[in-house]
Formats: sequence, C-alpha cells, structure tokens
Amino acid sequence: MKLHNRVMMPPHNSAIGNLWGTDENEAARAIAYLESRAKAGVAWLGGVTGRIQNQFIPGFEPSGVSAETKGYFRLPYFVDRVQKVTDTLHAAGAVVTCQMTMIGGFPHAPSARVSSPVSNVLPHVLTIREIAWFVQEYKFSAGQAQLAGLDGIELHINHDDMLEWFLSPLTNVREDAYGGSLENRARFVVEVLTAIREAVGSSMAVGVRLNLKEEVPGGYDAAGGIEIAQYLESTRLIDFIHAVVGTPWGNPSYIQPHFFEAGQWSDLAGDLRRAVSLPVVHTGLINSPEIAERILASGNADVVGMARAYIADPEILIKAAEGRTEEIRPCVGGNECINRRYVDGLPFGCAVNPHAGKEVEGPWFRSAAPKRLLVIGGGPAGLELAGLAAESGHSVDLWEAQEQLGGQLRIAVAAPKHERFGQYLDWQQNRLQNLGVKIRLGHAGTAEDVLAEEADLVAVATGASARRPPIAGAQSESVLEIRDVLNGKVVVGKRVIIVAQDDHMPPLALADHLSSRGHQVTVIYATAGPAQLLGRYIVGGILGRLSTQKVQFRFMEEVSAITAETVTTRNVYSGVEESLGGFDSVVLACGGVSESALFETLRGSRDNVHLLGDAFAPRRLVFATRQAYALAKLLQTSRPSMLPNPIGKAVE
Repeated sequence: MKLHNRVMMPPHNSAIGNLWGTDENEAARAIAYLESRAKAGVAWLGGVTGRIQNQFIPGFEPSGVSAETKGYFRLPYFVDRVQKVTDTLHAAGAVVTCQMTMIGGFPHAPSARVSSPVSNVLPHVLTIREIAWFVQEYKFSAGQAQLAGLDGIELHINHDDMLEWFLSPLTNVREDAYGGSLENRARFVVEVLTAIREAVGSSMAVGVRLNLKEEVPGGYDAAGGIEIAQYLESTRLIDFIHAVVGTPWGNPSYIQPHFFEAGQWSDLAGDLRRAVSLPVVHTGLINSPEIAERILASGNADVVGMARAYIADPEILIKAAEGRTEEIRPCVGGNECINRRYVDGLPFGCAVNPHAGKEVEGPWFRSAAPKRLLVIGGGPAGLELAGLAAESGHSVDLWEAQEQLGGQLRIAVAAPKHERFGQYLDWQQNRLQNLGVKIRLGHAGTAEDVLAEEADLVAVATGASARRPPIAGAQSESVLEIRDVLNGKVVVGKRVIIVAQDDHMPPLALADHLSSRGHQVTVIYATAGPAQLLGRYIVGGILGRLSTQKVQFRFMEEVSAITAETVTTRNVYSGVEESLGGFDSVVLACGGVSESALFETLRGSRDNVHLLGDAFAPRRLVFATRQAYALAKLLQTSRPSMLPNPIGKAVE
C-alpha cells in the first residue's frame, strides 16, 4: 500500500452506521462518514470491521458485546457492499483495509480459562477439528475481501480476540500442539495467516493488530509482545504490525479515556519498532497533530492511528497543514462515542461534534431567512447552539450569568485529568468570537430584560442548580456540595464522606480531586457498583486511579441521615442500618435540579421560546450538544412563527 501521508484511521464506524444491515441508508451513513475523512486527508482507513463466521451447536445463544453469529464475509451482499466502500475511498485518494475479528469467549477459547476478573462466563474449548474449520473460514473471508477490492487485511489478535487468547499464556494452557511454547501458542495464528496468503497471495497487504502487552497478571508482558512480533515477522507472512495497548474492560481500556496522557504508550511501540524490520502502526490516544508528529519524529512508529480525533474534527489534517491548529475541535476523551451505542443503547453521538455521523445529510448550510437569536446561558448547550446558529447566518446574542463561559463543565475542569474539557470550552469561546456572537458575561437576564430585546427567537439554557436530596441533615451548612468543593469555595476536612447520587463521572471525579490532595475519602453509593452509566471503556481508568489513592467504597447503602458526628446508612435491599463516624466533612455529589423558571415565565409572554440542556433535564455533555444541534437544525429551515414548541405543537 502506498500512503500519501502517515495517518491511519482504525476501524470504529460500526458505532456510526451499520454497514451490514439490510437498511442501505445505514450503510450509506457509514460510507459518507468514511468518505468525509478520506477527502479531508486520511491516507489509510481501516473502514471495514469483518466478523468471521462463528460455529456452535444448534440452539446455542452467544450473548454480550461482539457476540456475533453470522459472519459478515458470508453475507450475500458483502462483496457489493464493501465494493461501494472501496470505490468511494479510492476515489478520495485513500487506501482501505478490513479487520478480521472473532472475539474470544463467545463462546470459543483455547482452554477453560477467562481473560479478565470481571467476567466468569466459561468458554467452549476448541478442538483441533474446530480450529481447522476456523482456519478455512479465515481463508474464505480473505478471498471475499480480495473480491471486494480492499487494499489490505488486518488480522485482529488483540483486545480479547480469540486469536489473542491462543497467544496468551494466561488463557492458553493447552498441552497439545497449540499450547505451551510460543511456537505452539502462535500456531493457530500462523495457520490463519498462511491460509490468508493462500487466498490472496501478494495482491494485498496483510498485517496484524497486536497488544504491546497484556494488562492481567499471567499474560505476556512488553518483552513477550516483542517476542511474539518477532516470531510472526520471521514467518514472512505479514507486511505490518499495528501496535496497541489495553483491554475491553480494564485500566487502560483499549479506548483510553482522558485520565491518560496523549500518546502515553508510544515509547513501547518504539521499542517494538526497533526490534522488527516491518513497518509499525501505533494507535493509542493520539489526539492532535503535535502528538502524532512527535511520535513519528521520535521513530516510535511509521504510521499513527487516529480515531476519536477524527470523530471530533474531520478536518484535523487540513487545519494542521494550513497552520490553523487552534481551530481544531478537541476531543475530550469522554468516550461517549462508544458508550452511547454499547452502554446506553442510544444512537451514535460525539460529545463535542454533533455533526459526526450526519455526513450523509450534507454540509451545514446557511438559513435562507436569518433571524436574531438570544441565547440565555453559556453552558455546553447554549454555547453549541450559539455556534451552530451563527454558522447558519443568524445574528446571535448570548447572555451568561457568571463571569466565565462553560456552566457546570467549567467547574468540572478543576478535577484531575479534566483539562481537555477546559480546552474544549476555550475552543468554543474562540469559535463564537470568530463568528461574531455577542457575548455578555455577568448578566443572568430577567424576563423583562429578554422581552425588551425583542429577539426573533429565544433559547433558554439556564442549566441546573445543585441538588440537596431529602436526607435528614443534608440541608445543613456544614454539609458541603461538589460544586463548591471543586470551585475552592469551601474548606474540606481531612476525612471525607462523599454521598454519591449520580450515575456518571462527578462523584468519582470529586473523589479523585480530594484523594489526590491527601484527603481520606469514602464514597457511599446506593447502587451495587459505581457509576453504572460510565461503561466498561472508561470506568477502569478512574477506578484504577482511585484505588492507588486508597479511596474506599461502600455500595448498596442509602444515606438516610447526616449529623455532625455520624452518617446513617440503610442497606437498600435488607433495610439494615449502620452508623458511620470518624469523618470531618460530608460532601454531596447528587446531581442537579433544572432551572427552568425563566422559560416558563417567557413562554406565557411571547412566542418562539425554546428550552434545552440541563434546564430541561440534567444530563451529560453529549446530550446538551445534540439538543443544540436539533434546535439549530430547526432554526435553519423553519419560519419562527411555525417552530415547534417543547411539547411538539406548532406555536400559534
């Protein structure tokens, strides 16, 4: 493969649009997404994730993320569907490869072992006959990939793939020809690579995606990863190695969140690159042109993989080439792009770029009838709406009660490893200034102020206030609140109890903030575990940090009373009460209550008033920006007098 630059975009579009569904509109959405990135300069797109056909007894039901049954390569329209991808991306000047995957433990494995401590579902142990069947299935799949016009194949032997389970001494304890020595543990992989070469010869590039090291004790370490790479290179069956880190569940996950440094594992990739002669691709939180250039210049990789950075800003390379790096929309690393689909069961969405996944709809256009819009509130929802509306040609004023833009997200920036959210807010402020949005800080705005402005449209994004739950003693001034702690407005004692009534990041971020400053922290959850809406691709990073900082957790306990000396908890299942002492401060991390009074007042006085963000219902950043997009889209095409109101009826 000949690349016009050293940037590869690893596969991730399965979350954006289903390339394999019978609904071709979903496939068109995925292809449009890929095409936009290719036209914006990505040289190499791993645009096709291909599940291998599975095998099991009749009636067996695999379950869980990535538990596939029908192989994509066996679909009757595989070749035609992928040919559309390759033709489109080739026309845009890019090369395109597929990734062949078969997740371990669904249900197959080399031995009756599990790969992680967070799952105890024992697999089916593959027989030699079944291994041979899979080898032929990989061969057939490679032939289909060749017919579809793909430029290369990347064999997935990492992140809990069945083939990684064979390579790993943790999960492979076989005593036959497929277990024991490295040569034996790699035998299945080599047989698959041999079969792929038999199918495609030298007509396609063939490589492997390999974990640089395994994260679980008993797995191979970094030296073991290099040994595996060198052995696979010695077979002369592969053309490149894609070096990565992480697991689907742990610390770090293979989609590393914002708790890690950008390019943190590139030195490990460099160690591998210096140990082999093949080209090395490295992917791992490479979120800016500067980080990518540093990795390449240091000799740690021949090609860098960037995925989430391209979700956040498809024009990242264009802006870098033109010296406009300050205009690059930053990825915050919150992993909403994957959590929404695979944790919340919601459509794909990027927290900072609401255009992502909507490329099939065409470019954002200017309104044929620009209006004057007044936005009340400069939190994430208000900022995004103001930007989108201004980009549509509307004249926009934005009022913010505080002296800084950002709302609650600005407060969150104070927590450790949340700096990227601050960078995003700075980017938003620069965006609005460049668009000519008139920003007025320190001005909350009364209903009279708003009515006096006589704007064509008003959007109320006034956010949410701190919630103090109906717990006896929680209203006391001695009981602190998360916002005041992060803002530095209150003094917190040495020993702290955090009352967690929030299913996402804030209680954990608060625990990190305090424990990293030397406080002894205990977090009390009524749920069976922490932050169930975070999802497995992010939660391990923060829990690992809190463990090293000796944060303690209590689960299934609802706080029922707080006094100066005791916190009383009640087990939510048994009702058993317990009295806790030995603390200096209690801090509430209990979410917010919508501030919608201004909207309700205005709604009775004028038309074309809209409510969005936490002022409607407290949610996360991605919900705020997507609501802003939906409203801005309406403003592009609708006459003000016919805009739908928040309950779905046209305003009279």
